[in-house]
Amino acid sequence: MAYSPFDLSGRVALITGGNGGIGIGMADALAQAGGDVVIWGNNPTKNAAAQERLSAHGTRILVERVDVADEEAVNAGVARAVDTLGRLDFVAANAGIGEGAESFDTMSTELWRRVLAVNLDGVFWTLRAAARHMVARGKAGDLGGSLLATSSTSAVHGAPRNQAYAATKGALLPMMRGLAVEYARYGIRANAILPGWIATDMTSRAQGNDRFNEKVISRVPMRRWGEPEDFGGIAVYLASDASRFHTGDTFTIDGGYTIF
Repeated sequence: MAYSPFDLSGRVALITGGNGGIGIGMADALAQAGGDVVIWGNNPTKNAAAQERLSAHGTRILVERVDVADEEAVNAGVARAVDTLGRLDFVAANAGIGEGAESFDTMSTELWRRVLAVNLDGVFWTLRAAARHMVARGKAGDLGGSLLATSSTSAVHGAPRNQAYAATKGALLPMMRGLAVEYARYGIRANAILPGWIATDMTSRAQGNDRFNEKVISRVPMRRWGEPEDFGGIAVYLASDASRFHTGDTFTIDGGYTIF
């Protein structure tokens, strides 16, 4: 019998913020590996483009507009995903915003709370609803599941003028380790990824800044910006049986920037 742990046929994945950037990179790979995919995104145009792109792979695709900063919207979204596709096997809390301020001492309370609402509360609500579903399934004898949070290398680097973003990303690491320990008895795994400098809408201004590319991207050992497609492999791995004993970990995907 052929070794095929990366075959996701019959599995269902939910990717928040899955209509662009890292999210669409993960979602596209998951669908190509045979998985059914649920995407949440707030932009209708990007949602429609993601629907068309992923549907070409022949698996079931559900794209919805869900605001992860709204607790009830998250709970309802997870319930609809389960009702529509039958289950959730892999949930990636990936949606995030990266608003910064002119300086830390001028950062507004409104900005601070807006970033926390999406990047921390939204992850909490998404993974809590997913864990409830997976635990209930496990108690009924259907063990397993995988939870993923998109953190950032800002969690371990100094991030001037962007402390709200960094604080949320840092908080995700102990959250995921706690989930890994608490839910291992149900076969549920929990991990985090730490992306470095990735070419997405969030970094569009920096991508066009010659000085930034000269001073920062030139220090990336792989000498380039990361691409959304660079996250397809890790998503398939964590959604599959290949990682069935891998939990409580953080995966730094930054072209070597952190270690240089």
